[in-house]
Amino acid sequence: MIPVVTPTEMKVIDAQATESEDVLIQRAGYAVANAALRMLGGGYGRRANVIAGKGNNGQDGKVAAQLLERRGVRCKIHSPSPNALPEADLVIDAAYGTGFRDQWEPPPQPQCPVLAVDIPSGIDGLTGQDNGSLQANRTITFGALKPGLLLEPGASRAGEIEIAELGLNIDSSGCNLITDQDLSLPLSQRSATDHKWTNAVRLIAASPGMTGAAQLAASGALRAGAGMIVVSSPTTNLQPNDMPPEAVTRQLTNKNLVPEVLKDLERFAALLIGPGLGTDPDTIAAAAELIERSPIPTIVDADGLTAVATHPTCLRNSSSTTVLTPHDGEFEKLTGSPPAADRCAAVRGAAKNSAVLLKGPTTLVSDTNGDLIFVRNANQRLATAGTGDVLTGIIGAIIRNTPVHLAAAAAAHWHGQAAQLAQPDMTASDLPLLLQPARSAMLSQ
Repeated sequence: MIPVVTPTEMKVIDAQATESEDVLIQRAGYAVANAALRMLGGGYGRRANVIAGKGNNGQDGKVAAQLLERRGVRCKIHSPSPNALPEADLVIDAAYGTGFRDQWEPPPQPQCPVLAVDIPSGIDGLTGQDNGSLQANRTITFGALKPGLLLEPGASRAGEIEIAELGLNIDSSGCNLITDQDLSLPLSQRSATDHKWTNAVRLIAASPGMTGAAQLAASGALRAGAGMIVVSSPTTNLQPNDMPPEAVTRQLTNKNLVPEVLKDLERFAALLIGPGLGTDPDTIAAAAELIERSPIPTIVDADGLTAVATHPTCLRNSSSTTVLTPHDGEFEKLTGSPPAADRCAAVRGAAKNSAVLLKGPTTLVSDTNGDLIFVRNANQRLATAGTGDVLTGIIGAIIRNTPVHLAAAAAAHWHGQAAQLAQPDMTASDLPLLLQPARSAMLSQ
């Protein structure tokens, strides 16, 4: 995983550094100059405009300018202002750093590439909010990633991101970005002694007109490695054509849902509850009771989240591991307010009695201890009905023997990588078939 630290945490890390501030600025300047030379394709005869503010960020830019001059790059230093810059081959944006919270009016977007120092000036290092910025082609950041480089719109304004270590100690970070290299354990294949019940999944989903949600969740689970899946809906009779051929259906009602599911629930590795379940009050009450009494890891999505919001004691009284998977609207239903600008604090605050996976362009996953994982490979292909149901199935298939928030983050990362392989007009039913090609590509890195 790649560490992510907030601007406040970065100040503490800088203060604890064994080297002086001047040494760190020199190292940062060297890193900026080297990145600039790569972008320029050489030194002699090139021109660079350096926007340098008064703080350490500006000092980094000025050191870089001195070093570039030695390599034959003609550099001009500019104070932060809305004035148009002269023509050049590169602009180095060192106006403001990650601690900047005010508005500023940048110059007009130059025609040449832009290299941002630590973060594009005007992007909030904590929230990603844009308070006025230049579009960067590349950002060189120091020590670790910052939330504002991973959260929109900051992520899109940063361009490609490069991390310069500088010799700082980042071990105390409680946030990380998941990468392909972190998936070998969550995405491990069946062992020689596994059988179909070793990783069986129980799914409670669907209502009249919403059987497709159950089908998508079941397909996601099966394609992600579930050995067996048993599906029930308390309000509609699922027909064979409604489900993947490998799925087993059991007809239940609201009245017997809880006792019948609990009879053999311990045979399963995970319980999935909510996709297309509907909001009938009896169904919601039964779902909440099942969440509370489940003895196995439980993944709650869609209408299952309504059950949690309506009967919040079901989580407080539960003794099992639970994962909630809301989008922003469902998050508001669960907590009473939409996610704040500081999405990291919002998801950590919601993860009191369960892990929480907050969906979005950047997905955030927090466990109950506040350990946070960023997932940054989603794309617009996932903005279509049913993709969240597939994600629920994937989480259920890989949660066995994996820390819960890592399983949820790994599933979201896998889900995003599968979407990367899809056509632009992808539908949710395309996703399950892309999971294994995506897995092979990720684990071959």
